[in-house]
Amino acid sequence: MSDETIRLSKRVMDEKGCSRREAELYIEGGFVLVDGVVVEEPGARVAPAQSVALAADATLLDIVPVTILLNKPAGADALRCLVPEARSEHAAKERFLKRHLHNLTPVLPLDPSASGLFVFTQDYRVIRKLVDEPGSVEQELIVDVDGTIVENGLAQLNQGATKVSWQNERRLRFAVKGPKPSQVERMCGAVGLTPTAIRRLRIGRLPMGSLPVGQWRYLLGYERF
Repeated sequence: MSDETIRLSKRVMDEKGCSRREAELYIEGGFVLVDGVVVEEPGARVAPAQSVALAADATLLDIVPVTILLNKPAGADALRCLVPEARSEHAAKERFLKRHLHNLTPVLPLDPSASGLFVFTQDYRVIRKLVDEPGSVEQELIVDVDGTIVENGLAQLNQGATKVSWQNERRLRFAVKGPKPSQVERMCGAVGLTPTAIRRLRIGRLPMGSLPVGQWRYLLGYERF
């Protein structure tokens, strides 16, 4: 680019009569368009001939931390699924910002071979509830199994806070609080069953619902775990 280019934040300062920090907040909030395209990097360089505009709904309010719900495919790296094009159209009112994919904490991780509801968050309140106190939140999982269950095997599975029931002759439903990694596989193995697929349908009060496999969405303001 030409030596005449300047930082986008400086251009916004000069044209909008705001401070440098305010210019950065406008840019980081996704409210600044360069030649009609949103640019979120304050350090981006712009030429004099390029148009710089501020969105009509621009605000200096703090950007609210987000929580992301993903329907993780079996065997997939959950973080790699969080790309803009995989965002579900379901409840898509929240504006997408690149910074929404930064500093995310995975909560209640699934085993790599498992699928279903997976949560990432930037919100300390969600971290406190799901990471610091995982045993307080019930998870619902559907487990496809092979093998023949031992006598009284279902009763053995239904111990403590864990509730297990048959959905059909090859599928079990688990409702369990704070399962350890591979705990469900070990429980099944102890009663003669081999899990062939594990899918998480719900965390606390929040079901996965109709979210398509491999897609993600934002947690809505009224939704609670």
